[in-house]
Amino acid sequence: MLMYAAGIMRPRLARLFVPSLVSALVLLLVLAPVVFATPRPRAVTLVGPKGVYLALGDSLAFGYQPDLNYDEGYANDFYANLQKHSANSSANMGCPGETSTTFINGGCPYPFLRKFPYLGAQLNAALFYLALLPGQVSPVTLDIGANDILSTITTTNCAVDVSKFQSNLATLDTNLSQTILPKLHAALMVNGKLTGDLLVMNYYDPYQNSCPNTLPYVQTVNQHIANDIRGYATLVDVFSAFGGSTSSHICSYTWECSIFHDTHATSTGYGVMAQAFEQRAGY
Repeated sequence: MLMYAAGIMRPRLARLFVPSLVSALVLLLVLAPVVFATPRPRAVTLVGPKGVYLALGDSLAFGYQPDLNYDEGYANDFYANLQKHSANSSANMGCPGETSTTFINGGCPYPFLRKFPYLGAQLNAALFYLALLPGQVSPVTLDIGANDILSTITTTNCAVDVSKFQSNLATLDTNLSQTILPKLHAALMVNGKLTGDLLVMNYYDPYQNSCPNTLPYVQTVNQHIANDIRGYATLVDVFSAFGGSTSSHICSYTWECSIFHDTHATSTGYGVMAQAFEQRAGY
């Protein structure tokens, strides 16, 4: 959840999930076409799965694990389920260390770990991809925001920089509600009709056992995410899927209790995330 780019070791090459024509075009991407945001709708109705699945976000979307197993993330598991429906291809643009600001402007700290090749900002690449495949992409999944507050928590003494937390949270709100979500929603509109589902997850707290004082801050972030996506996307409650505020699964669902002391999900944890996406989407 929080701090999802921590502890990254020397990577091996990850498998690419790339439709050949689209891959070639996106690899050449410098600037995405302009997509004008539409007014925030009052409610979101799920469309259902289409032929293509697009995963966006940080290292959880990427499927990072400190043992260098990059093939069992929630996007991989969710795509396996989608293939039982109508999906026949996927693109995972997740980038470890991505913040909501680098998502918009570029500058992800670990671009060499991306499974899907593109240049520039992840948002622009996603908009370009959706423009190439109008009406063919559903769902689009997104997790973003954990790394925005990475520097506000010191795990050695469980201290939280409250002022910086509030400032970074305000930035996350602005980036989500004014740029990321309106543009992704608009890109999923074809001839005035919504053609794809945008599913946004909230976060678990990997430190809730070792630093219980972090839990209210994580819950605050999750409430802001829920407010920011209203009218644009459907919330996937990973926090509750991991056990909520009294979770006893941190050691099995994350690497926090392992020799790595890493906050990322284990294969089991990623499977739980995928199930949360499946149950919320209903497909």
